[in-house]
Amino acid sequence: MIIRGNILNVFTDEIYPGEIKINHGIIESIREVDDYFNDIIVPGFIDAHIHIESSMLTPSRFAEIALRHGTTGVVCDPHEIANVMGMEGIEYMLNDAKFAPLRFFFTAPSCVPSTHFETSGARIDSEDIDFLLKRDDFVALSEVMDYNGVITDDEEVISKINVAKKYDKPIDGHAPLLSGESLQKYVRYGITTEHECVSKAEALEKKRLGMKIMIREGSEAHMLEEFSNIPTDFIVTDDLKPEELFKGHLNVRLRKAVDLGMDPFEAIRKVTLNPAEHYGLNCGSISPGRNADLVFIDNLDDFRVKRVIINGNTIFKKQKVLYRANPLPLESTLKVECKTANDFDVKAENPNHKSAVVNLMRVVPNSIVTGRGQAKLTVDKGTVIPSVFEDVLKVSVVERYGGNTICNSFISGFGIKNGAIASSVSHDSHNIIVVGTNSQYMAEATNKIIENKGGLVAISNEEKMDLALPIAGLMSDCSVVEVAKVSAELNEMVYRMGCSLDSPFTTLSFMALPVVPEVKITNRGLFDVTKNEFMDIINHEE
Repeated sequence: MIIRGNILNVFTDEIYPGEIKINHGIIESIREVDDYFNDIIVPGFIDAHIHIESSMLTPSRFAEIALRHGTTGVVCDPHEIANVMGMEGIEYMLNDAKFAPLRFFFTAPSCVPSTHFETSGARIDSEDIDFLLKRDDFVALSEVMDYNGVITDDEEVISKINVAKKYDKPIDGHAPLLSGESLQKYVRYGITTEHECVSKAEALEKKRLGMKIMIREGSEAHMLEEFSNIPTDFIVTDDLKPEELFKGHLNVRLRKAVDLGMDPFEAIRKVTLNPAEHYGLNCGSISPGRNADLVFIDNLDDFRVKRVIINGNTIFKKQKVLYRANPLPLESTLKVECKTANDFDVKAENPNHKSAVVNLMRVVPNSIVTGRGQAKLTVDKGTVIPSVFEDVLKVSVVERYGGNTICNSFISGFGIKNGAIASSVSHDSHNIIVVGTNSQYMAEATNKIIENKGGLVAISNEEKMDLALPIAGLMSDCSVVEVAKVSAELNEMVYRMGCSLDSPFTTLSFMALPVVPEVKITNRGLFDVTKNEFMDIINHEE
């Protein structure tokens, strides 16, 4: 098989007319020719860090849309479903991805559960990690979120790191705001990447220590503008909601990077050669011996994808994907009783008090980092009442794994004036999280999720809308067109409820992640991430 066009060389920053000889899916040779072509042939795009589950699509459904955008490979961490179902969930992802032409390079989830401060559905220990990393389809130990465990030499955390070293596989990092000697120790253990940097100073400190920096440009974190002019190594999405994936994947990020002034060859290397070399993948460049994963684009400004070849086979051409998914079914994983409004009340310690000063989370727009704050709220008949006027709403996490525990607290920054939103997607343990203006709305939203076996729900005094996610409470078996449509409509409804956040449900999903500063909530309590301890919800009463 011979492919002809303008070949982009990621080693020399050249574009020249040439032909590529392909034999059994492998590039056999490349030679320059004296001819004229319109299209540019580039290596297939590789997302070096993504959680497929965050697209709310199964791997096979994800492949259907990602191929259209020139993505030929993803380094994916299945720790979302692993927190719900453990090794059984990982096996589901492998099996559903098996017949898709997209290359899925899995990483072994290092932190299941992510901490001991929440209830998850499973536990993955160092023996499980050993079982996974000995396989060829697992290319790394996934993000080590328990950086406190690394710093304190936690036996189980270090054991997992040592397994990765035994198999000579990279170790991905996750240590937001970690600095100084603590960071030095984290790096000494061989952790090599970071996608959680929130400032240039943080990225440069970690880069100077030899870490490879991922520019995260997903649905919630938008770091390309901040990091486009400093030394970095990859462009990744991490978490990408379906309506954004429908519009584009890495092709859109490349376009933005170039618009911001990044050299197009450098940008392309961040999604081709760099991830391939770091994770030991036989792709990422147009060179002899590499897999014939090729993308035809119109130019280095628009990155409009015209044709996609994987393993020597045309997968996308003339705006048509030559592959159709057939997602595998999965039994319900929700084991939770229906709730009443009383379950979501925050009770004062003394019912005779008239007010209470509460500790709360403050949402930081376009970030998964939160702040801390306090608010003085009214106590009515022993119940602490949220203040919609001051944008102090209620937030609750309902455990979904049979224990039936619940924590109720307060949050500011959502701006909802009337109603509640709820989700069974709440990183990383994926208990049900709900934010609302009163307990009745919160109970109604939660019960709809239980009825749907997982999903997203928005309820106000005027509207009700939901998206069922029956695959582990995380994913739909529907196409991206269907899921993206309902997801976008849900966000529009939440905007009508008064919320001004760009991605309300994505933001909501990170409010229960107790490894990202500064304050988070789990089913066990309000958690101070900086101090690594629970904090009082009610500071004092008056």
